[in-house]
Amino acid sequence: MRRGVAMAADPYGRFRGAGRTPPDDRGGQDVRSGRRDEPSRAAGEATSRELRLYGLNAVRAMFARRPGALRKLYLAETRIPALQPLLKWCVANRVGYRVVEEDDLRKLAASSHHEGVVADVLREAPQPLDSWLAALPAGPQCAVWLDGVGNPHNLGAILRSAAHFGVGAILLPQASTLALSGAAARVAEGGAEAVPMVRLDGVDESLAALRGAGFATAATVVDGGDDLFAAALPRRLVYVLGAEGEGMDRGLASRCDLRLSIPGTGAVESLNVAAATAVLLAAWRSRTG
Repeated sequence: MRRGVAMAADPYGRFRGAGRTPPDDRGGQDVRSGRRDEPSRAAGEATSRELRLYGLNAVRAMFARRPGALRKLYLAETRIPALQPLLKWCVANRVGYRVVEEDDLRKLAASSHHEGVVADVLREAPQPLDSWLAALPAGPQCAVWLDGVGNPHNLGAILRSAAHFGVGAILLPQASTLALSGAAARVAEGGAEAVPMVRLDGVDESLAALRGAGFATAATVVDGGDDLFAAALPRRLVYVLGAEGEGMDRGLASRCDLRLSIPGTGAVESLNVAAATAVLLAAWRSRTG
């Protein structure tokens, strides 16, 4: 294969020589081959080592932080100007890309919210808790412990808020199967690349390690907790949030240092877990930022 010639991947993941470099903003030839194959692989069918991302900000954030994770790229013709740096990188590094139609992108992403680009990338494994703690700088820090949250759109919204407010990590229980999905990454709008996921040990071991690093833990409860807006919030704080329906585990809540509630009118029972996270993080940031 000659240098500077793109390897185009068809939607089945096979590679074929495209024979041309990507067009620049002035126009030119695209990278279509002689026929257009129908994609057959849905987002959930990627191997466990790979993640299928979609959405412009999600893909751009991945490329800005870890371009070497990119394995294949599919894009609409209208996205060529916006993705020139990424396409040029693909040419230089012989990573396959392909210009495809709207219907193909929808099938590849298993969503109509692909925003004109889909990418297969290597998945990042969660960090161990001790490694994350060892690398933390001194000063105020906040993290979010997700106890049973599973909805990918809620996870994406939590990641977006976490990135906005400078949260250090999303903490995942030892047995949690929660993992980043394409849907979560799109909703996060780039936040998934800004906030690492960290795997906890057992509950008692994790609480001890966090306290040893200067963190207090706050169970977030619908009622019966201290008023979030009146409580003194520690400069190093882990908010513990429960599942969307059942709330957090009572045993875990009893082990936390604080119990916090978000006061409201009572017109609704509570906030959605993602909305509650944004309020909690804003309260912490307003007192430490």
